[in-house]
Amino acid sequence: MIRSALFILAQCTWGILQTFVGSIVFLLNIRRKHYLYHGAVITEWGLKSSLSMGLFCFVTKTPFACGCCTAEEVGHRLVVHEYGHSIQSLILGPFYLFAMALPSMLWAGLPPFEKLRFRKNIKYHWLYTERWANHLGEKVTKEDSMRDLH
Repeated sequence: MIRSALFILAQCTWGILQTFVGSIVFLLNIRRKHYLYHGAVITEWGLKSSLSMGLFCFVTKTPFACGCCTAEEVGHRLVVHEYGHSIQSLILGPFYLFAMALPSMLWAGLPPFEKLRFRKNIKYHWLYTERWANHLGEKVTKEDSMRDLH
């Protein structure tokens, strides 16, 4: 309980820039399903991608199933990964947006990077932002992230 309160306080001070952006996205998705996870507000939204902005994590409600686990387990691993991005926000504060969020969004969304990953068989989690998010999410929650998937 104290840990979650400190998480929220830090996200609303040191991580205020991304938390502010996240609060706007949250309000735009207010009718979606929400729940708390280690102090972070998790929102299941209709997009195929996920996003973390400070206190707020937005995860796809339609995760893929893979050969090693169910769609439900992949969904939970995705939450752990996105929570790792929230921990990055705690560490980097206002630098998170440029050091983590922007490179992550470009890596995820630009077609040239999608083609590069496909052509060279590079895992999505190869990028430093994603590897570090997996590591932090697993270390803090003691749960599996997306690290070993796709």
